[in-house]
Amino acid sequence: MIAPMRRFLPIDRMDGDWPEFDNANSAVTGVSRIYAIGDIHGYDDLLEAMQQAIVADLECHPSEQALIIYLGDIIDRGPSSLDVIDMIIGHQANPPAGTQVMCLRGNHDEWLINFIDDASVISPWALKGGLETLASYGLPEDDVLAAVADPGCAEPLRQQFLSALPERHKDFMLSLPLSHSEGDYFFAHAGVDPDRPLADQRREDLTWIRDKFLFSRKNFGKVVVHGHSHRDAVESLPNRINVDTGSYVQQVLSCVILEGAARYTLQVGNIQKQEF
Repeated sequence: MIAPMRRFLPIDRMDGDWPEFDNANSAVTGVSRIYAIGDIHGYDDLLEAMQQAIVADLECHPSEQALIIYLGDIIDRGPSSLDVIDMIIGHQANPPAGTQVMCLRGNHDEWLINFIDDASVISPWALKGGLETLASYGLPEDDVLAAVADPGCAEPLRQQFLSALPERHKDFMLSLPLSHSEGDYFFAHAGVDPDRPLADQRREDLTWIRDKFLFSRKNFGKVVVHGHSHRDAVESLPNRINVDTGSYVQQVLSCVILEGAARYTLQVGNIQKQEF
């Protein structure tokens, strides 16, 4: 199989009304190269293809130092959340030569984290992809649906999950940071509150925010790289980059490559209909 190739990603100024960026310097990376990967949502086949594509990109375009960042929502909706967590743990432990790997916390990841201590989380979580995640750990679907219908069944289900959850998975999920800053870029799962400094962002905004952030044309201080709000194609704007292209909707997993002041995309999955 031929490995996907990187493609240049221009900055879309839309109607040109970006006054805070008229005289702004181009954002640049602090390390030689950054690979930021959008929402995986439990699709281990897409994750494996992306990991292979990054290795191929490093072979075609060598870099002495690179950072690979998963932007959160690694679980839920897809069939293989357990395997995805295992693969990312392995990627951190054995990264490609010259690279470091980190993973941020998304709202779906936080549901799992909260369920470790709070059985009541099952009601909203199960219907938004948690059912598939718990099934990947061997929990029967009927038990999960019973816990949604009857709060009295939620605590036994939580105990069942804790028995099935490997300690390394628990430690990994609990360790996930909410954000990361590198050079002129700020990485968070959902985005940021435009009315707050980057250093004063709230957990709920970093993992959940949508319209207030998505429709803002403010200069946030750094270019925000995020997922959470899936689109048909990667969004590349002066103030943000959205890397979520709907792994569970259109079976496309995307990665933005940041190098110096340049932006590129790398995509795997059902990419024949993608336009650039």
